[in-house]
Amino acid sequence: MIAKELLDPKSIVICGASSDIHKPGGKALLNLLQSKFAGQVYAVNPKETEVQGVKCYAKVDDLPQVDCAILCIAAKYCPSTVDVLAKQKGTKGFIIVSAGFSEENAEGAALEKQIVDTINSVGGSLIGPNCTGFLNTNYSGCFDTPIPTLDPHGVDFITGSGATAVFIKEYGISNGLTFNSVWAVGNSAQLGIEDVLEHLDTTFDPEKSSRVIMLYMEKIGDPQKLLRHSRSLINKGCHIAAIKSGGSAAGSRAASSHTGALATNDAAVDALFRKAGIVRCNNRQELTTVCAIFMHPEVKGKNIAVITHAGGPAVMLTDVLSNNGMDVPHIEGPKAQELLSHLFNGSSVGNPIDFLATGTAEQLGLIIDACENDFDNIDAMCVIFGSPGLFSNYEVYEVLDQKMKTCKKPIFPILPSIINVHDEIEDFIRNKHRINFPEECVFGNALCKVFNTPKPQPENVEQPAIDVARIRATVDRCKDGYMEIADYNELLDAAGISRKKSVEVDKKEDALAFAKEVGCSKDVPLVMKVVGPLHKSDVGGVTLGVKDLDTVAREFDRLIKIQDTYAVEMYPMLDGTDVYIGAIRDPKFGHQIFFGLGGIFIEVLKDVQSALAPITAAEAKEMLTHLRGYKILQGVRGQEAVNLDLYADQIARVSALVQAAPEIAEMDLNPLLGNPRYVTAVDARIRLEK
Repeated sequence: MIAKELLDPKSIVICGASSDIHKPGGKALLNLLQSKFAGQVYAVNPKETEVQGVKCYAKVDDLPQVDCAILCIAAKYCPSTVDVLAKQKGTKGFIIVSAGFSEENAEGAALEKQIVDTINSVGGSLIGPNCTGFLNTNYSGCFDTPIPTLDPHGVDFITGSGATAVFIKEYGISNGLTFNSVWAVGNSAQLGIEDVLEHLDTTFDPEKSSRVIMLYMEKIGDPQKLLRHSRSLINKGCHIAAIKSGGSAAGSRAASSHTGALATNDAAVDALFRKAGIVRCNNRQELTTVCAIFMHPEVKGKNIAVITHAGGPAVMLTDVLSNNGMDVPHIEGPKAQELLSHLFNGSSVGNPIDFLATGTAEQLGLIIDACENDFDNIDAMCVIFGSPGLFSNYEVYEVLDQKMKTCKKPIFPILPSIINVHDEIEDFIRNKHRINFPEECVFGNALCKVFNTPKPQPENVEQPAIDVARIRATVDRCKDGYMEIADYNELLDAAGISRKKSVEVDKKEDALAFAKEVGCSKDVPLVMKVVGPLHKSDVGGVTLGVKDLDTVAREFDRLIKIQDTYAVEMYPMLDGTDVYIGAIRDPKFGHQIFFGLGGIFIEVLKDVQSALAPITAAEAKEMLTHLRGYKILQGVRGQEAVNLDLYADQIARVSALVQAAPEIAEMDLNPLLGNPRYVTAVDARIRLEK
């Protein structure tokens, strides 16, 4: 629970207060004094008696009781200052903007821990250190600007980087985005992004709480906590958009499996956000645009009307929407012709609805009314209206504002002429309290991301029935490292995962005996593989289509001599499309499940989907449709289709297996051969790490 003294203090002290507003202590005091804070303000600076009209104390020992403290002093002085405030002055809210802590060196980390221990001992709450501060509708406890328009229904913004927060606020504010709170958690010594989400979740009020949450994070300290509270908030009616930066190199590793090579930190974040229902953004512009879309009514369907007086932007927006899963449907019929009769010659209503550069405010109103009432195949409207500088747009933007108040279908204003009609757009934003989307393609991409992000996956899902006792007995008796064939076959069988029936032989006579037993022939060809080498194909360790006993004998002699080989695996040859399932355990994220096209294509195409366990068969089947090679699974050019129900079931069984056996560190089923009759694993590797 975050202390009320941090959220709604009755008194605040600035330690390190200054008259120089170009210093953090000066700017923090100025921001506080200019905010709506109605409580008592104190200042501490041994060199001053008054700072910006506020009485200044020489040291914290001289202060009266105070709820909240903002520290803008050198790191080395912070522990003793916190100690006095927490233990003698009743302070429970702390914002430490000072740097020089864990982000710098071990000594700084020790100071940070000392501070956190002290604050914890009195049940206090800390933002920072090494941050720009905190603000909400009660007060501004930060040293940076701009201070956004604070609105209880604005965005709750939680960020790990204060400097990035400045740039995000600047872009959002300039386009009309409002904020309810800004939490720049800095080093997250006590309160991190996940803790703030927990606070927003546990204190959520459907009448009073903001419904839009914006995140910028460079690390995820507790993925399961993030998942739990994000999912809960979204299920309560909130929307969350996030940037997670720093994923391109952080997750790379020298892996001993295909799954390990795929399992970057970024892939885990994608899987986490997908399960939580968070819209993942790639840059500041996209993040603020997605949150601005969240501030409008929800788009219920994928059919968009593009209303424009300029052809080029409409075409570009249409391309973006059409290429990313949304639709700009054709509009026709008597109602369309009636609308066209009210527009100037040369206009078109087929969608995009182009009413020309000479189009009027009255015509815009008629078009919006038609899209609202007459065209059932329209779910939302995008209105592109700028100006070549020949006339004012006040009347047009007035109509747009009025229609946004009365229409049930969402209307998104795209007002690109930020110079020619600057004053009109400023009025639209400041006086009408609207948001502008100045660039149509940025808006289009953001809208598609919002529409295509799935709802949160349920917390508790039903998994396939598996033999947990048999799985546990097998895992418990095996050692760390890659499992022997007989042992991992035991796991697959206990989990109900279909596999080829094989033997592992180290003598030629045993190889010949198995071939005779299964009836090796042109009708029942065999596969022979080395056991031992990691990548069997690379060492020439795979022979397909063995149809007679002479070939069995000859290939056994060849294979057994390959370096690191200690046995030969044999089984009847199966047919079908190569697919793949893998799993890997991350110490923070838990198990990730990967699936997609298999065989050698996994190395070349990397056409896979990933999800955090648990994953259901229904979820897996839906995710399969997002593979680039999905049509291959459906069957092309006479090739048999893969039974997607069986494939999805196998994916869910792998998920259930790793939950029953969390000791599984890496697992590859590559390939499985899939056709309409079966989806069967023909090669497997499982590594235990207890």
